[in-house]
Amino acid sequence: MSINKQKISIEYKYRGSIEFPATTEAKDIFFRTKQAYANHEEVSVKLVFSNAKLAKLKKYQKGASENELLNLDFYIELGSILGFNTDDALKLKNSIILTNDTAHTSFNITKRLKLINKTRKSKVSESYLFWDIENFSSVSSIFNEIIEKYEIEDKNIFLAANPDSLYLKRAEWEANLYDYGKTLQSFNFVKCDHGKNVADDVLLEKFQEVKAKNANVFILTFDRELKERFTKMAHESNNLFVMVK
Repeated sequence: MSINKQKISIEYKYRGSIEFPATTEAKDIFFRTKQAYANHEEVSVKLVFSNAKLAKLKKYQKGASENELLNLDFYIELGSILGFNTDDALKLKNSIILTNDTAHTSFNITKRLKLINKTRKSKVSESYLFWDIENFSSVSSIFNEIIEKYEIEDKNIFLAANPDSLYLKRAEWEANLYDYGKTLQSFNFVKCDHGKNVADDVLLEKFQEVKAKNANVFILTFDRELKERFTKMAHESNNLFVMVK
């Protein structure tokens, strides 16, 4: 068994095992939750966060609340193993994701676009958009400031999302796209598999397949490595635009 994995026994009965996330709070959350459950006390998300912390999580957090989300997932998995209700934790998780996503996307995109592969734009014949919709789900901004402004055709728009985000946000995305007479399927939309950087790899693969030349290429990501990979692959005739923070 992994050194980070912990057996769960209640009243000498083995209930399962759980992998600890790499956070400083994980052990405390585990023992607090296990004790409360074994003592038939109230089990709620307050075992994970204090009231003060819960209040802070209603606002944007530096680092996109990465550790807090790991702790929430850990608590939710404990609930799945022990059989207690974690609806409050799921609701909080969705709220944190939405809050941080909104904070990252509620800015003037035009001011954040940067031409990175040359000092001056060259004349082009078409435009492409490679869109990580999980991190840039502000549909109206994308349409108003990129798609419509540069007259990007639907066939030249590539979107990617992982299964978890698609499950949580698809209805929201589709509702916003409806205002423009579109759905996810109006574009080259790819539902990714689970795993780190999967969406990035998909977008890069699509870019490679397109073999764009003499084109504006917009890449909606904050991932520095992905920007570098696009830059290396882009033909010198393209105008390559990325997002800067």
